[in-house]
Amino acid sequence: MSTPTIAVAPLSTVETPSRRKRKQPLRSALIFLSMVLIAIVMLYPFYFMVDTSLQSNDQFLHGGGHSLDSWSSLNSALPWGRQMVNSGIVCAFAIVVILIVSSLAGFSFAKLQFRMSTFVLLGVVAAMLIPVQSIIIPVYVNVAHLHLLNTYVGAVIVYAALGTPFATFLMTAYYRSIPDDVIEAGIIDGLSYSKVFLRVALPLSVPALITITVLQFIQIWDDLLVGLLFLQNPEQRTITVALGALAAGRTTDVPVLMAGSIMSAVPAIAVYLVFQRFLINGLTAGIGK
Repeated sequence: MSTPTIAVAPLSTVETPSRRKRKQPLRSALIFLSMVLIAIVMLYPFYFMVDTSLQSNDQFLHGGGHSLDSWSSLNSALPWGRQMVNSGIVCAFAIVVILIVSSLAGFSFAKLQFRMSTFVLLGVVAAMLIPVQSIIIPVYVNVAHLHLLNTYVGAVIVYAALGTPFATFLMTAYYRSIPDDVIEAGIIDGLSYSKVFLRVALPLSVPALITITVLQFIQIWDDLLVGLLFLQNPEQRTITVALGALAAGRTTDVPVLMAGSIMSAVPAIAVYLVFQRFLINGLTAGIGK
């Protein structure tokens, strides 16, 4: 009767604690160098914008020197104050509509049972996959028939329609992460579904609402296509559309354009930096469901 043999790995292939300690500094150094490289690639456009904005057009074309001429002539070339107000108005009203519709729809899909709810939710998700460019012409025709071209209302409706599918999907995932026992406890206490939504579910969904607000603000603020088509009146232009019109001129003052781009980027960057800690919680909500 043969005795069983035990295979022993060679000592050279066994990873000892000392080898792990030697690998950790090398791994950390590679990660650090990768992060530095990515940071350089990501931050260089901002450096170019700032450096170019601190030059006159002659200095930019011929090289050398810095000045504040582009900033002093920014307001005459681009009434950025009024246009940023226009962008703020469109963003604010569109986000309010998106939050109201998506929170109600998300709660309904997650906690209420009705026929064909799964297929309706799949339709909402499918709407996220449709490219904007493929539907922008029929949307333009419909808005024109409603006589809402060159109005804030038309732009708000279009932005809200484009942003609601993703927001509904996110709110549905978030409400599914709320235990059903919490909703049932409210019903047992005599609350209707509407009051459970307002008093229980909605306060618990603040992180998801903030996430939607930040993402939609950045998306709408930086959008060019919808603003260019539906807000063609110079008095109603958003800051992004105004920058596009300035860049499309026969002669472009690049330093002034960079100065305006910096002013346009500041609100979106500020909103992201202030609310970034809510983004991960909101985006990963309901991932286990």
